[in-house]
Amino acid sequence: QVQLVESGGGLVQAGGSLRVSCVPSARTFSGYNMGWFRQAPGKEREFVAAIRWGESNPYYAGSVKGRFTISRDNAKGTVYLQMNSLKPEDTAVYYCAAGAGWMLRTRAAYDYWGQGTQVTVSS
Repeated sequence: QVQLVESGGGLVQAGGSLRVSCVPSARTFSGYNMGWFRQAPGKEREFVAAIRWGESNPYYAGSVKGRFTISRDNAKGTVYLQMNSLKPEDTAVYYCAAGAGWMLRTRAAYDYWGQGTQVTVSS
């Protein structure tokens, strides 16, 4: 089936930067909204950022607004999350997702999910 593959995670010091990518394995997700979620151990998977197909304005969780930037290459379907000024509390597995739902901050809006990439921020 169609897969979304994340990459770019790793270990970074607090205050540093990292960019994670989400690449579709079989096709361009034309018409799909794309989002990033993250999940830390013992916590729920939470919304991070999203961008709607056909629009340029992104959506961000309050905890990352001003530090993270989501972007999309519509021709390839690749989605990026640029993470700056990283904090230890940003440590989590980051997942990309694709879907056609309206409420981009909710998991139910997405039909396809990647396997996740680990981001660890040290103090």
